[in-house]
Amino acid sequence: MPSVTVRAPAKVNLVLSVGPRRQDGFHELATVFHAISLYDEVVAEPDEQVSVTVEGVHSELVPTGDDNLAVRAAEILAAYAGVTTGARMHIRKGIPVAGGLAGGSADAAAALVACDELWGTGLGRAELSILAARVGSDVSFALMGGTALATGRGERLTPAMVGGTFHWVLAMADEGLGTPEVYAELDRIRGRRTVAAPAVAPDVLAALRSGEPEALGELLGNDLQPAAFALAPGLEATLEAGRALGALGAVVSGSGPTCAFLVHDSEHALDVAIGLAAAEVAADVARTIGPVPGARVVT
Repeated sequence: MPSVTVRAPAKVNLVLSVGPRRQDGFHELATVFHAISLYDEVVAEPDEQVSVTVEGVHSELVPTGDDNLAVRAAEILAAYAGVTTGARMHIRKGIPVAGGLAGGSADAAAALVACDELWGTGLGRAELSILAARVGSDVSFALMGGTALATGRGERLTPAMVGGTFHWVLAMADEGLGTPEVYAELDRIRGRRTVAAPAVAPDVLAALRSGEPEALGELLGNDLQPAAFALAPGLEATLEAGRALGALGAVVSGSGPTCAFLVHDSEHALDVAIGLAAAEVAADVARTIGPVPGARVVT
């Protein structure tokens, strides 16, 4: 087999409820993941060892050693399946680096699917999902795609019913935010206050089932936003600019700094995207839809 190409989507957190910090250093979460039509691609070819190269915007910020999530995923799969050969992987970045859109997790999910195909290990999605959870918190969702309620540290997934297609505009920053730094800032802001257990309101899942963007837009939220604002103060202006342009909802995705705006339809998305670009509140703007499938082999 000469090569395998796999495409995996970005995600936005429609709501993100962050509970107390756990003994293992992670925080207890309740969130709704939503896969959107912004992708990374991983091309895998046979080789003696596992290695990775990267291209795309800010690709120089992506590690290429054992701390790369795609490398880690391939090595975990090889150990699990008893594979003794390697894979040379090339990542084409369409998802911003350190943007709060789980680009690294998408790469890991794509690597699992690509290497499973390349090596002929023949694992089903259920087994790959178990391995994905060992790689990182969001990797199982990047493998599954669609929309899902996630708990634990984000690895326990329950698919959510969605009544239609939602249209989004993404405002992406020139510099990323590190997830550990954002969580550390949230802990600093909270101080010694007692933190309630995380939860997703039933209204969010009902709005998704209805397929009505107006209903969902009012419910978008993220407990990490105050921490992201503290580290990147310009994000508040970005969110306000999108709201002023008529966005139905606005939220910092995950740990940021990407801001996601829910809009009525494709025409509204174009208007909002043009307005955000004119306002110069983002380094780049993209129109996307969701939900979309998870990591898949492409021709």
